Amino acid sequence: MNLAALTFPLTQTLLSKPWRLTLGALALCTAAVSQAQSFPTQPITMLIPYPPGGSADMLARPMLAMLQKELGQTVVLDYKAGAGGTIATGMLARAKPDGYTILMVLAAHAINASLYPKLPYDARKDFAPVSMLATLPLLLAGPLTTPFNTVPELIAYGRANPDKLTFASAGNGNTSHLAGEIFKTATGVKMLHIPYKGSSPAVVAMLGGEVSMMFDSISTSLVQVKAGKLKAVAVTGDKRSPLLPDVPTVKESGVPSFVVNGWYGILAPAGTPPEVVAKLNQALNKTVRDAKVAAQLTEYGYDVVGTTPEAFGRHIDAELVRWKDAVQASGAKLE
Repeated sequence: MNLAALTFPLTQTLLSKPWRLTLGALALCTAAVSQAQSFPTQPITMLIPYPPGGSADMLARPMLAMLQKELGQTVVLDYKAGAGGTIATGMLARAKPDGYTILMVLAAHAINASLYPKLPYDARKDFAPVSMLATLPLLLAGPLTTPFNTVPELIAYGRANPDKLTFASAGNGNTSHLAGEIFKTATGVKMLHIPYKGSSPAVVAMLGGEVSMMFDSISTSLVQVKAGKLKAVAVTGDKRSPLLPDVPTVKESGVPSFVVNGWYGILAPAGTPPEVVAKLNQALNKTVRDAKVAAQLTEYGYDVVGTTPEAFGRHIDAELVRWKDAVQASGAKLE
């Protein structure tokens, strides 16, 4: 009997189309696992949704050297400001899910889901949470020329002068914007919102007396307050900041329902391999908890956190609900 004649049909069967597809899928899977295990092998881009000098930038920069050491690759900060952070977020949603493009995301990410009726992405489904890095209260500050020094004085002035108060923000949909909207709802004070493309230009506007005040991240306004160029009126957390222990909270100043904290974390595109997410999470958490990095961040007003991807995902879920209620109560909507 011809063995070759028997072997040939068997070989054809083993290499028939279904088997070839299975073997091909197995090869792709093996390649993907191998790629994830060797990650990273090239520079990583961290998208920053606001201009340099803002609170996201002030968190990212102190982390950079340590993060690059942990990952063994260059991390490039890419500033894509505009539309309340949605431009950078949309870029991440379209990025290849390989871990080489990530986003420094703020609390505005949860706000935007309700503030903008039409977004080019789903705030939850299109992203893989990596870690929540830090939280940060806002600081209600104003030019030295503003005719109020406390929250009660601000409320009294606003009610007596309904067309004179203006407040800056780092952009439509930013936490600094919605904090002002919530304050308006809680106090009945009329204020005109003036958005800027980032925290830095908004602070410059305050310094120039172009606006009455701003609910700004404490990290970016603190320097100007300590330099005597801006006045601190109140902080927005549920407790006083150790950086400004003499400045009361809005809550203790007669608006008990008002508490707003910012938060910062890292997202990757949905579909990023779990092994890659885990490596990013480990490097990021080790970086923010490093004694030297943490000390610098604390000096800027941040409370260092560092979570698991799952915990960050649960936090985003809760924030989406919380800010949806806040947006609806304020009546704010953006196109």
